[in-house]
Amino acid sequence: MTTTPLRKDAARNWDRIVAVARELIDQGTPLQLNDVARRTGLGVGTVYRHFATPEALLETVATPRLEALTAHGRQALADTDAWRALESFLTRTVEAQVTDASLAPVAAASVDALPRTTELKEDLWSTGTTLLDRARAAGAVRPDLAAADLVPLMCGIAYAVDVHGSPPADRINTAHRYLAALLGGLRATPTTA
Repeated sequence: MTTTPLRKDAARNWDRIVAVARELIDQGTPLQLNDVARRTGLGVGTVYRHFATPEALLETVATPRLEALTAHGRQALADTDAWRALESFLTRTVEAQVTDASLAPVAAASVDALPRTTELKEDLWSTGTTLLDRARAAGAVRPDLAAADLVPLMCGIAYAVDVHGSPPADRINTAHRYLAALLGGLRATPTTA
């Protein structure tokens, strides 16, 4: 899909809107387009012309991280070690979840405001499923682990980090610790005869 490039002033306004939205999300403040307009010094109509809904703005803020995760997923798919590929993908995913407040609500939404968001989420889901299937086929993960289990497990780690109240500098270390415990439970255990 091609889009017409924005005029310079419109592009500056778009950038300002997204930057303010990012600040609000990082502060834990719910996105309200009127509030974004006030904080940017732009007219409400200008904000609404760029983003019809708060969800569209939230998804726009999350898009760069979703794109980075998608790119990492492609790299993981190229890894010939099925366990290492899955572990790398899940590690990058949980790191993103604990450092980017825009991801959880976008991932949890059952309906997306932007087609690009749907495309990225479907790509991530497909990548995770493929990586899990490969790891299962290699005998590296428990056979009873379903692809549908991955999202709640990753969200659970992110939620646990939030509940733990780790300082921002420790959030990734805490997430890594929790993920290591989870990954230990996902590994297939050799059967004894």
